[in-house]
Order: sequence, then C-alpha cells, then structure tokens
Amino acid sequence: MLSKKTKYAINALVYLAKNDSGAPIPIGQISTDQNIPHKFLESILLALKNARILNSKKGKSGGYLLNRAPEEIDMAEITRLFDGAVALLPCVTYRFYERCDECVDEETCGIREVFLEIRNETVNRLKGATLSDIINRETRLKSASERKVLIDDKL
Repeated sequence: MLSKKTKYAINALVYLAKNDSGAPIPIGQISTDQNIPHKFLESILLALKNARILNSKKGKSGGYLLNRAPEEIDMAEITRLFDGAVALLPCVTYRFYERCDECVDEETCGIREVFLEIRNETVNRLKGATLSDIINRETRLKSASERKVLIDDKL
C-alpha cells in the first residue's frame, strides 16, 4: 500500500504538471488546492527537489515547478523515493536486497520466484505510468463521465 506521503507527492506532482505555465507555484496554493497539510507538503517538496524532480524559486514570486517533462516522471521513481522497495519480499528487491530469515535454499525457492515475477510486473507497470499518463487518464475519465451524464439526462 502506498504511504500517505507518496500519495500526496503524486497529487502535488500531477497538480504542478497540470498547472505548468512556466511560473513557479507557491506551496500555499498547492497545499490549499490539493488539501495537503502545509508542513507535510514542505518535506515532500523538499525531497522531490533533492531528487531533482522539482525546481524551486525563492522570494515573492517563488514556488515550485517541474524539473522534467511530465512524461519523464514515472511512478516507480516516486514510489521508491518515499516508500523504498517496491517488492513484497526482501529477497526480491532490487536496491534493498536481504535474504529471508526462514529461507532454506534461495536458488530453488518457489515462493521467491513467484514474488520476483510480481515485483518485476509491478515495477514495469510503475515505470510505464507517468504524470502525463495520469493526466491523460483523468481527462479521458472526465470526458466519459460527462458523456454518461448527457446520456442519462436524455433518458
């Protein structure tokens, strides 16, 4: 399950991507519009800046903006930044490998193989899901919802 920090980070990034005018967006605006506690958002945005996903500008017209195009920011990177390993078992993680305490023979462990496949599929899906994809899906879903309302109104 994604942590609240990861969910807030994704929401803030999507917001920044959708409102990208080239000008920085103040943290207060992001906090208010996305209903994210200001102090919590500060630490999230700082982590994203340190990871070079965001840029910031100080001063009166300061705020945050994306450092990369929305199609270059994927959910695997964001998930790992805030939640660490994507895998469900420590023996199948890419960056955080640990041998399982109860494992007798890792080379022939069927459990490990199944969860390695799950991890690989999950990572591939997360890497393939970008901020741009999220925005496109939201647009498509809103459009479909509006069409449904129009059809329902005619009935």
